Amino acid sequence: MFLACSRVMFLVAFLASALVLCASLYLEYGAGLTPCLLCLIQRYLLQAFCLVNLIAYIHAPRHFGSRVYSFLAMLLAIAGAASATKQVLSQRLAPEQLMICQPDLAHLWNNLPLSQIFMSVYRGTQACVQIQWTLFDLSIPELSLLAFSGLVVLTLFQVLRSLFFRKRPLPATGRSRLH
Repeated sequence: MFLACSRVMFLVAFLASALVLCASLYLEYGAGLTPCLLCLIQRYLLQAFCLVNLIAYIHAPRHFGSRVYSFLAMLLAIAGAASATKQVLSQRLAPEQLMICQPDLAHLWNNLPLSQIFMSVYRGTQACVQIQWTLFDLSIPELSLLAFSGLVVLTLFQVLRSLFFRKRPLPATGRSRLH
C-alpha cells in the first residue's frame, strides 16, 4: 500500500509543478513578459523539482528510495521558496538599494566564481523588482512563493510519511506453509 500511495503523491507533485511551470512559460512566451535572473533561478528549481518527481513516479521506489526522492524534492522546493521570498522582499526595497544593471546569467557563469554568482544574483536588480503582471493583486514573485510553499507542504507530507510509515505484518491465515 505504501508503494502505491507514494507513487500517487509523486504524480500529484509532478502535475502540480508542471502546471506552475506551464503557467510561467505562458507568461514569458504568450504574454511577452521577460523573466529576471531570480525568475530564471526559480524556473530552473521548478524544472528540477518536476523532473525529480517524474523520475520518482516512473521508478516507483521502495521505502529508502522514496525517502531520497522526497528529501531531494523538498530541498528543491525550499530553495525555490527561498528564492521567491528574496524576490518578494526585494520588491519592497528602495530602488537605490538595488543594482541598476547586471549582466545576464551566462556571462556571470563564465566570468565569476560560484560564490560571487550567487551573491550577484541574490542582490537583485531593477528588473527583479518591477511588477509587470498581477493576479488577484499578487505579483508573480508572490504567486511563485505561494506555489513553492504548497510544494514544500506536499513534499513535507511525503517526507514525514516515509519516515514514520511502518510495515505491518501480514495477518496469519491459519494455514500452515506445508500445504
